[in-house]
Amino acid sequence: MSAPESVIEIGSTGVRLLIAEFTSERKQNILDRSTNPISLGRDVFTTGSISQETQNQLIQILLRYREQLLGWGITPEQTNCFATSAFRNARNKDPVLDRILVQVGFRVNTIDGIEENKLMYLAVSECIKDQPIDFKKDDTVILVVGGSTTEMMMISNGKMAGVHSLRLGTVRIEEQMKSRINSYDDIQRYIQESINNTKGSLESELNLNEVNNFIAVGHDVTLAALLIGKPISTFLWEIEKEDFSKFVNEIQNYSIDECIARFKISYSEAENFQVSLLIYNMFIHLTKVQKIIVPETNIRNGFLLSQFSNNNEELQLEFTEQITASAKNLLRKYHGDENHADCVKMIATKIYDALKDELALDEYAKTLLQTAAILHDIGVFIRYDDHNLHSHYIIRNSEIFGLSKKDITIVSEIAKYHKGSSMPQDEDFFSMLPRSDRMTILKLTAILRIADAMDRGHIQKFSDFSIKIQKNVMYLQTKNSQNTVLEKIAMSEKSGMFESIFGYKVILL
Repeated sequence: MSAPESVIEIGSTGVRLLIAEFTSERKQNILDRSTNPISLGRDVFTTGSISQETQNQLIQILLRYREQLLGWGITPEQTNCFATSAFRNARNKDPVLDRILVQVGFRVNTIDGIEENKLMYLAVSECIKDQPIDFKKDDTVILVVGGSTTEMMMISNGKMAGVHSLRLGTVRIEEQMKSRINSYDDIQRYIQESINNTKGSLESELNLNEVNNFIAVGHDVTLAALLIGKPISTFLWEIEKEDFSKFVNEIQNYSIDECIARFKISYSEAENFQVSLLIYNMFIHLTKVQKIIVPETNIRNGFLLSQFSNNNEELQLEFTEQITASAKNLLRKYHGDENHADCVKMIATKIYDALKDELALDEYAKTLLQTAAILHDIGVFIRYDDHNLHSHYIIRNSEIFGLSKKDITIVSEIAKYHKGSSMPQDEDFFSMLPRSDRMTILKLTAILRIADAMDRGHIQKFSDFSIKIQKNVMYLQTKNSQNTVLEKIAMSEKSGMFESIFGYKVILL
């Protein structure tokens, strides 16, 4: 067994602690867990800020968790803490984060919807890996309904087809519907309209009528599975679609007190139970699946797995493949040149590997380079002239599975400067980034410029080439006999940045 690992999640409706250890087979052995309700999401959705009362409550919960953790020999510095949608949208999040650090000792990071999707994907994959549910063959939807957002992942033939963080959560709906009649029909109509607004985008990425697996994740749907579902394994259930719809319709007329009495759940659980299941039900009916798969897992399990995966090459490779698949799907959406993208990605990767010892960057930086290589020309969809600027805009405002907002910023900056003579350091925005991010952008942009020049004609003349570094020169030699005059001209225009950063003159042979 490994040493105990811990994570605290500060969500819209509760603060949750998980302590676990990993076996040699990467199985999680749960040692301890706690959940405390909190009205953080309601504060933020009504006033935009976390109230003093909620802050005090949060501090008290975290102080209790600190004592609980110390009992396991885990200090605040060793504890991973993250906050989700409601917290990151709070106007006063920075003072609250500082207060937590000063008074409790926990350093809390806010994560975005894309990071939540990544962690949940990890958790779900681990939970179902020994079950007859095959991401590699079947089209799959993974849906997670929270207090603030609904997170959705769509997988086609084992590859990530789309990820969405939808502004549709139980607390958000409750607050927005408060001034209305708030009947079952009203809420249903509101949810349906919200789904209709995004349905077109979803269908452009995956044909929902052909989905084979619908995986519903979350505390509320797990409660439903315990009540009306059938166990498949220790932490996995299935619910018949018809039974689920019947149950959802039946409970909509129950009061909160009736839900508490009938289902033996707490007040905080009963508060969001009906609306949460209604959202699941309406998304399920976008598909033709007859059964719903419900794994008992959560984002905290995924977070601990992500820490474990940092030293797991197999998991890292899987993530890289899913990031690449998500980027390729975005490129297809904007009708990009996939052959050129694949070629530039291959060339950039080969140059990165050749310079690995002097780059002072990790393997994840290579993933960012590969993503930028796939998407660098995506802006051509808008207009060829200044397409690098349009690429920057599209990437900056898109969701790519596995990439945080920081990662997307880096990728968008690399794409922005892959063309032309302008340099990132000429921009005020660039100077505001951390030094490590600035160097990552500069190095990866320089490599991408070289790779793009080598496929200037978009006909893959350098699909097979060798790299030789001698003294201060990097020789790139194609193994085919095609004329490379166009590529040599492009290289003379685009290699200056590479030479200034790495000290190598680039010569095409």
